[in-house]
Amino acid sequence: MVKLFSPFSVKEVVLKNRIVMSPMCMYSSFKRDGQVSKFLHMHYVSRAIGQVGLIMLESTAVHPQGRISMKDLGIWDEHHIEGLSELVQEIHRYGSKAGIQLSHAGRKADIEGETYAPSPVPYRNDQKIPLELSISQVEETIGQFKEAARRAKAAGFDVIELHGAHGYLINEFLSPLSNYRNDKFGGTIENRYRFLEEMIDEINEVWDGPLLVRLSVNEYHPEGNSLDDIVYFSRRLKEQGVVLIDCSSGAIVPARIDVFPGYQVPLAEKIRQEAGIATGAVGLITSPLHAEEILKNNRADLIFIARELLRNPYWPLKAAIELGVELTGPGQYSKAWAEAFPVLEKWHPN
Repeated sequence: MVKLFSPFSVKEVVLKNRIVMSPMCMYSSFKRDGQVSKFLHMHYVSRAIGQVGLIMLESTAVHPQGRISMKDLGIWDEHHIEGLSELVQEIHRYGSKAGIQLSHAGRKADIEGETYAPSPVPYRNDQKIPLELSISQVEETIGQFKEAARRAKAAGFDVIELHGAHGYLINEFLSPLSNYRNDKFGGTIENRYRFLEEMIDEINEVWDGPLLVRLSVNEYHPEGNSLDDIVYFSRRLKEQGVVLIDCSSGAIVPARIDVFPGYQVPLAEKIRQEAGIATGAVGLITSPLHAEEILKNNRADLIFIARELLRNPYWPLKAAIELGVELTGPGQYSKAWAEAFPVLEKWHPN
């Protein structure tokens, strides 16, 4: 059995295969209002037509000041629900599930006005100094994530992912490299986790679907979170009902990262083994055989494909041909897709 094309269940949601479109910022809400643009509609629906199992929308801001850029997608207002709902319906039309990544950029927000963070320390010295969130502002921000989750449910999303990686606000609270607080949200590892802990408790009141968290499993700094620290966070997340850790790395502080195909896969494998939670592998996974190896060797449970899906929206078809699995495409393309598979029998006589 080819595992890449086997179903995967998360709570009541069944993905038809293990291929996930990784969240990738497109900066294409052109009117700066957080709404789904025509480009974003075509961008995501085309990958659903291409038979990706789970389409994960990009970093979607829970507050206007939490945008990475002024052109980020948003979910901070009731007016965003309609456009997101229409997009979800089209993704579902082609048999894919729809996920959304909820995010606050924190000190890395490149926006007009003030930025906010756990501590008044910029990401780079040439950037403006963020304002330190007060206790009441931290609680307000947790509420903004909760409201965003409620809107995501109203829009019909199947999966929610919290963006706790890449140096954005959740990651900033988790990491000692960016969190210098001496109150209940800083200092010890338990306190650094508290922001995310309370957020998930609140989200669980309005969301009963699969909840994923993306983490930077390696911070590439000797004073940052260790792999054991990330295992601790992952275990706590599992206790709170999180079903999968999307294992990325870096970007909490500037660092030089040695990238190569599958460079983050060992991180997903470690978290899966040590925390006993499902993981997603991401990072220069472009070969179907490589993806299958990761799954077959139980190194991860899902394969998050990023730039390769920008190059080829029909990467699942390529994977099916290479792995010898007949894949049914959309009706409009059925003849062209079917013609790809008789040749396959010569390559895979079994």
